[in-house]
Amino acid sequence: MQDHAAPATDLFLSLTPEKVLAAVEAGGLECNAVCYPLNSFENRVYEVELADRSRVVAKFYRPGRWTEEQILEEHLFLKDLAWQEIPVCTMRPFPGGGTLRRVDNIFYCLSDRSGGRAPDELDEAGARRLGMLVGRMHNVGARREAEHRLRLTADTYIRENLDWLEAHDVLPHHLRDRYFDTALSIAAIADRRLAGVPVHRIHGDLHLGNILFRDGLLRVLDFDDMVVGPAVQDLWLALPGRDSYAQTLRERFLEGYIQFRDFDRSTLL
Repeated sequence: MQDHAAPATDLFLSLTPEKVLAAVEAGGLECNAVCYPLNSFENRVYEVELADRSRVVAKFYRPGRWTEEQILEEHLFLKDLAWQEIPVCTMRPFPGGGTLRRVDNIFYCLSDRSGGRAPDELDEAGARRLGMLVGRMHNVGARREAEHRLRLTADTYIRENLDWLEAHDVLPHHLRDRYFDTALSIAAIADRRLAGVPVHRIHGDLHLGNILFRDGLLRVLDFDDMVVGPAVQDLWLALPGRDSYAQTLRERFLEGYIQFRDFDRSTLL
C-alpha cells in the first residue's frame, strides 16, 4: 500500500462513462453504450454490455493504493486458483498479452461477468462446503510466494499507521496517549499470537459478500485485499460469531477444510 498525497485521479474525476467504454474496447471488445456501476468501496467497478449483449466487468484500481507488482500478484493468484479448477473470476488478457492496462494513470483490468447471489448467512452444509473451498484455495496459495503483497502483521496494520498518525498530528492531543497505548497493546498481543504461525497467500477479505452462490456452485470474488497471512483470517470474516451456533458453523467449516489441508486450531483462541 502506498503512503503519499492522493493525486486528482484518486477521486476518479477523469473516469467518465466514455473513458470506461474506451478502456473496454482497448481490450479488443466492441461495446454498446451501456455501463453500470457496481458496488465497490476502494475501486471503481463497472458492468459493461458488449455488442453481442453479453457483459464483462471492468475494474479500475484506486491510484496509489497498490503498485503494479502488487496488482499483478493478485492476478497471478487468481490464475493459479483457476488452473486448479477453483471457481474464481480470472482476468481477461488484453491484445498483445498481459492483464493490466492504464488509462489516465488508473490501472484497470477486465473479467467475465459471473452471476449469482451472496448468501445472507450459512447453514451447516454451506459452512462445510465453504471450508472445503477455502482449504483448496489455501493449498494453492501456499505453493507460490507473493513478495510484493502486504503481510498481515502488527507492524503493517498497526505500527506503520501509528507512525503516520504521529507524523501528521491528526489525533486530538487529549486522546493521543490513550489511543497509542491501546493500539500498541493490541500490536503486542498480535505479535504473540502470530509468532510461529505459518503464512501464505490468502483472500484476506472473505466475508459473505465476496461469495456468490449459483446453480449449486460457490464462487469467490474480489481478491483486491489479498495478503500473505495466517489461514484463520479467511475463517473469521465469514463466521465471526462467538455464540454456540457460530461455534457449530465453525466446526462444520473446519470439517470441510481439513479434508484438503491441516488447520492450526491454536489460532482460533
